[in-house]
Amino acid sequence: MFNRLPAALALLPRHLLSTSPRTLTGACRLLRRMESAVVRCLPGEPKLTISFCLEGSHKHMLRDQDEALGKVLARISNGITKDQRKAKKSKKNKGQQPCETPESAVVRLYYGGDEVADTVLNSEAWQDGAVLQVGDVKYSVQRNAPTFTTAELPASLLAGFPVCPSLEVEFGNLQDCEFTWYKENTINTSPEVAGQVPAQDSSWTEVSSERVHVPSNQDIGCRLKLRCTPKDGGRSGQVKELVSVGAVEAGPGVCTFDNRHAYTVKEAEWPVVRVVSYNILADVYAQTELSKTVLYPYCAPYALQLDYRQNLIKKELAGYNADIICLQEVDKGVFTDSLTPALDAFGLDGVFRIKDKQHEGLATFYRRSKFKLLSQHDIVLNEALTSDPVHSTLLEKVSANSALKDKILQRSTTLQVSFLEDLNKPGRKVCVGNTHLYWHPKGGNVRLVQMGVALQHLSHVISEVAPGAPLVFCGDFNSSPNSGVFQLVTEALVPQQHEDWSSSGPEESCSMELPSAFPPLLSACSEPAYTNYVGGFHGCLDYIFIQPDSMQVEQMIPLPSHQEVTTYEALPSVAHPSDHIALICDLRWKP
Repeated sequence: MFNRLPAALALLPRHLLSTSPRTLTGACRLLRRMESAVVRCLPGEPKLTISFCLEGSHKHMLRDQDEALGKVLARISNGITKDQRKAKKSKKNKGQQPCETPESAVVRLYYGGDEVADTVLNSEAWQDGAVLQVGDVKYSVQRNAPTFTTAELPASLLAGFPVCPSLEVEFGNLQDCEFTWYKENTINTSPEVAGQVPAQDSSWTEVSSERVHVPSNQDIGCRLKLRCTPKDGGRSGQVKELVSVGAVEAGPGVCTFDNRHAYTVKEAEWPVVRVVSYNILADVYAQTELSKTVLYPYCAPYALQLDYRQNLIKKELAGYNADIICLQEVDKGVFTDSLTPALDAFGLDGVFRIKDKQHEGLATFYRRSKFKLLSQHDIVLNEALTSDPVHSTLLEKVSANSALKDKILQRSTTLQVSFLEDLNKPGRKVCVGNTHLYWHPKGGNVRLVQMGVALQHLSHVISEVAPGAPLVFCGDFNSSPNSGVFQLVTEALVPQQHEDWSSSGPEESCSMELPSAFPPLLSACSEPAYTNYVGGFHGCLDYIFIQPDSMQVEQMIPLPSHQEVTTYEALPSVAHPSDHIALICDLRWKP
């Protein structure tokens, strides 16, 4: 504030410019009351923007950076005169006595107590701390002040579930921003009322000052309001006020993951790393007619809605306090608009890889206080098979059956590969793989080839990028413990007699011995009875594979009990957001 004081004092009446503390305090109060003119001006951009409010009207100007200041000031003055003429004409048409002929408004810009010359270019004239005078109104110029470019509240609010605003700030830092939450004192029971913007005299009670707010059962029926101040260290921008469209609704009660959270109340302590792998059920699949009528007919329709499920997913993931989270079936919009802002608020950053020709993909999140993302080496498995020489031997064997080869090349299955550096021990790296293999029950041979490509790629990039780095390989592998894929990973070899080579019939069968590019890996969460439980099927399809010579399992978080899973017949349900169950384990790095 004080760096703007000289410019502000230059505009004050001279009798206030005494040195007494009382008058100086008064000057500071005047400065605090001064409205802001926000200027966005970046090097290399041809335009700058100037925004301020005058008599209740918001002014937003887009001007050339190399234009003379005098043209902008004249434009502001002419605009005010034009508005006054319109107001005069309107009064005359209504039979009211019009005001006198409007005079041109005095518009000047001051910096350091001196008036800025009209010939100075805009890029130089609009400095932080300058004072814009428009008639009798003075504005404190904020150049490139912290500003929210995105600020939204989620549409669905449930009692007991975290409300995570979607926020993006320019020229600022989200970790520095200030937040104040309020709940409405008057309960709105009507949907029509709940959607209205609150009146000026609406009564609100402050309830929280955290970035994420968890409404209580006492908030049911009330809207929420968030006042957020964008900041960058000590610099502040204009306050943004958000009001929820709807009111807080009752939550589902006990969820399948609530008891699991008892094991993950605290973050894991180094050198232990908590890892989560979870297929969260993409909205593009949950909302199909097939899902509603055939796959999940037992699930209440509202519980399949994305807004509802996102409430559950965010609470579930936040409660695991994980260091690494690998997600499958992540809608692009869900990653951008929901998961990223929510998990960012809980200390995690993430990367996303969409499937080719799909609206969903893979996401890997990591705790930024413990890890730094070094590099990404994602591939589309079918493209890598045909284009990367490291897979030439496998491609030659697959090419012996053109029908199988064509089927494999039609799949857009993707492997997400991220290298993370341990911030507690710089130089120590870990390779995190994340994938979702081909889904068809008779596609065992396709999955075998896909896994062969994935393991070869992972081995190759580890040797190239970080030799000796341990592998943590997560995903929905659509493979049971008696499958060829599981044998390939855990025994390092699949014989040519394995039944999966002929899983899709004689036309697409092949017979080959397939070695793994790694020594046997360990399933960190063992072999649960099931990780996928729907009306017509249940089985273990998801795994977290590790190298036992590099990591050991500290603890595996127990899965929900069978009673919890089947309370509402099957998954998903009002108490569980996906048809899969998250795998969580704590892994200890070996020295």
